[in-house]
Amino acid sequence: MSKPVTLQDIANRLGISKVSVSKALRGQSDIGKATTEKVLALAHELGYRPNILAQKLSAKHTRTIGLVVPKIAHHFLTRAIDAIYISANEQNYEIVMMVSEENAELERKHIETLLSMRVDGLLVSVTEKTTDVEIFKYVVESGTPLVFFDRVIEDQGFVCIRSADEQGASDLVEYAINKGYTEFGHIGGYEQVSISQHRFKGFMKALDSHGLKPAENHIVLGGFSRSDGFSGLDKLLEQGPLPQIIFAVTYPVALGVLLRSRELGIKIPQDVDLVCFGNSEYNELITPSITGINQPAAEIGVLALSKLLEQIDNPAKLIENNINVPVEINVGNTCVGPGRQA
Repeated sequence: MSKPVTLQDIANRLGISKVSVSKALRGQSDIGKATTEKVLALAHELGYRPNILAQKLSAKHTRTIGLVVPKIAHHFLTRAIDAIYISANEQNYEIVMMVSEENAELERKHIETLLSMRVDGLLVSVTEKTTDVEIFKYVVESGTPLVFFDRVIEDQGFVCIRSADEQGASDLVEYAINKGYTEFGHIGGYEQVSISQHRFKGFMKALDSHGLKPAENHIVLGGFSRSDGFSGLDKLLEQGPLPQIIFAVTYPVALGVLLRSRELGIKIPQDVDLVCFGNSEYNELITPSITGINQPAAEIGVLALSKLLEQIDNPAKLIENNINVPVEINVGNTCVGPGRQA
């Protein structure tokens, strides 16, 4: 395979400087018409292709955004990523995406790689294991704009865009209480992750407002995946009789509960009912469809990008640190009331 043609190759053939070739290819007026025509003709003959990466790296801005997410096989993140790509393209920005696979060390390495590529800014949704914030502080101190979305780092002065997790959880539990439920269980995520904290807080807030309190053996913490729903239901069963209704921290966790219940011969919503924070485009195809919180994933993605571009365009501008995007309840075939009439 032949080596790509360079500016120096064209300059050598024509007996002019590399700078003159570069200016001619860009159509700058200080290069004569005859020289420009010779450069363009030879570039075409030799099959010259500009080195886009080199051009970006030599410019003040690369017009690229680094995007780091914990996974892509996820209903919320898939929609958010899609919206970010579309919005970035409309504003003449390119996205370089990296997936951390819920690995905090890999997340750090991805961020270092993106910084070495001189991206103009970073959009990050952290892993479920992220506790060390030093790499993020370094990003900001180095002058690279940074915005967190969905899973965020709180109380460190970072710009964070997320669902109204606490309010959404509270509204959903309130909805269940109004259906007549008094015995609640919760299968939550990792304690250190912001969405776990706020959704649990909203869960407890709604119960407390009605003088209700969950039994200690009805609270199980784990993660955010389908397997955590499997193990969460098993643990609830090991610890005693099931509550009337379970609030799952994410849709995948709720789906895990639903699938495990089928294996065990437990009927939902008849034997135990189920709600969750999150939704899926396939929810209506599942029996029973799960009542839960609809997150505006596309809106969150676009807003996160917008706030990042504000920082890129105006580094001195103060950006609101914490933005909670309103959510709504998506009513399915669960959460039907203690009578268990689906």
